[in-house]
Amino acid sequence: METALSVPLVIVGSARKSGNTYTIANAVLQGIDVKIIELANHTIVPYSYNGNYGEDDFMDIATQMLQHNTIIFATPVYWYAMSGMMKTFFDRLTHLVTTHKPSGRQLKGKNILLIATGTDAGLPEGFEVPFQQTAEYFDAQYKGAVYFCTKEKYPATHPEGVIAFRQLLLSL
Repeated sequence: METALSVPLVIVGSARKSGNTYTIANAVLQGIDVKIIELANHTIVPYSYNGNYGEDDFMDIATQMLQHNTIIFATPVYWYAMSGMMKTFFDRLTHLVTTHKPSGRQLKGKNILLIATGTDAGLPEGFEVPFQQTAEYFDAQYKGAVYFCTKEKYPATHPEGVIAFRQLLLSL
């Protein structure tokens, strides 16, 4: 019987609900039990130094992250970086090192993976750095990324990437 801890959590940061990134993530993860959160279905207020966020969904999502050993971020490449929605979410991770430190400490040892989509032939140089360094900061383990060009028939045109990503995921 699988527990929530053993089921990967996928956080999709596309502005387009059920768009290419969501579709590709589903195809890559087909047959694997995962929980998917689409940030487009939630309200995440930008980081504020005064900590005034009103009613948003960040802490609910952060709490769900703590209930899973593996977290997969899925984002389109917008202007050579993660989507704005994903960046806002990452900025709010600051909350987990300031006012919610016990929650932030619970990210230690989590596995972090990345699924990225875009129109270029490959990921822009440095694209993975925020994911790698955020994992390192929280003492989590960045395990790698898979990228799909949406101009191609995905993910069938990259079976080796899908196979490698799935093998890595299933080994965790």
